[in-house]
Amino acid sequence: MAAETSTDALVATGVRTYVPNYAPKPVVFDHGEGARLWDIDGREYIDLGTGISVNSFGHRHPDLIAAVTGQAGRLLHTSNLYYVEPTVRLAEDLVDGTFAERVFFCNSGAEANEAAIKIVRRRAAEAGRGPEEREIITFEGSFHGRTLATVTATAQPKYHEGFEPMPGGFTYCPFNDPEALEAAISDRTCAVMLEPVQGEGGVTPSRQGFLRHVQDLCRRHDALLVLDEIQSGMGRTGKFFAYEWEPGVEPDVVTMAKALAGGLPMGAVLAGARAADALSVGTHGSTFGGNPVSAAAARVAVGLARSDDLLANVVRQGDAFRLFLNRINAELGLFRDVRGKGLMIGAELGEAHEGKAGALVDACQEEGVIVLVAGPSVLRLLPPLNIGDEDVRDATAGMERAFRAFAAS
Repeated sequence: MAAETSTDALVATGVRTYVPNYAPKPVVFDHGEGARLWDIDGREYIDLGTGISVNSFGHRHPDLIAAVTGQAGRLLHTSNLYYVEPTVRLAEDLVDGTFAERVFFCNSGAEANEAAIKIVRRRAAEAGRGPEEREIITFEGSFHGRTLATVTATAQPKYHEGFEPMPGGFTYCPFNDPEALEAAISDRTCAVMLEPVQGEGGVTPSRQGFLRHVQDLCRRHDALLVLDEIQSGMGRTGKFFAYEWEPGVEPDVVTMAKALAGGLPMGAVLAGARAADALSVGTHGSTFGGNPVSAAAARVAVGLARSDDLLANVVRQGDAFRLFLNRINAELGLFRDVRGKGLMIGAELGEAHEGKAGALVDACQEEGVIVLVAGPSVLRLLPPLNIGDEDVRDATAGMERAFRAFAAS
């Protein structure tokens, strides 16, 4: 007897069988095209969440499909005991196109940040610095992952609850506060780690000049500058990396994931001259890291993310979304702040609606628009980077209907 495939049946099976650490919406998506998604009941949505900045080039991009199917028909996996051409070529693309001298591949953002933590501490150890001199400074509001090390690096206590004792060696500092960082950093610090635009923490960009100030302090104390570009990279803000909006910044380590392989699991750590040789044979690894199918997709995705036309579209459509949000806010007064860069946008609810971002997400979904939250009071938009004018018009029309219904409720 065939299992029932209705929405209710599939949701019920998921509720029964999944570990209950997620709370998925009772929607079962079936297929997508460009910026659009359809559920198994045939209902259409405009996707302004892109799987949390993963499907950044939309759904069923023909070049990505061709790369994945072509490589899947040749070779799925070999391990890192051997070379495979797609992974070698991807490493070459990233090294030739960035500050990096070497690349480490893994499967996710948390793994990339975990590797970055090991790199900076190993580099300090090789320089003869003891465990007490391997402190890593991170920032309040940050989000760096869910492993024990990366969740400790995440300076938000709510993510720590119930997982104590947390690993040591992390110090937290207020974000965008140069004086606080000057007071915190010392010769005990081996690295400062931050997101150029905090994503999960509320879509909060670093202030102009802050990254350069962090870099100067790192150089003064022989600490490495680690930039988490997992959500903000790959063209999301209108430049390949978000840190490129600030002239003169050259990180020692950058972590990538999410959109890197256009929808397949992949993470990477880019290491500059001061970090490139920190990991010797046997000090770290990843069985699936650099998987050839993901690498083939990532070569296409990196090429797309470097396109001048695409980056210009990110800036233009990001301006269109912010113009809409500010216009409707002038009338309805929902938000205390609209912020972000490019197509990484956050709208923070005002005092009257504080903590109700989830209800606003539900209202948008009812109007056929998929949006996200970044904490309980911030609506987050992460549209496809290649989203077109018609999709933007339809999405903003749906959001306007949702906002008006929400404001009236």
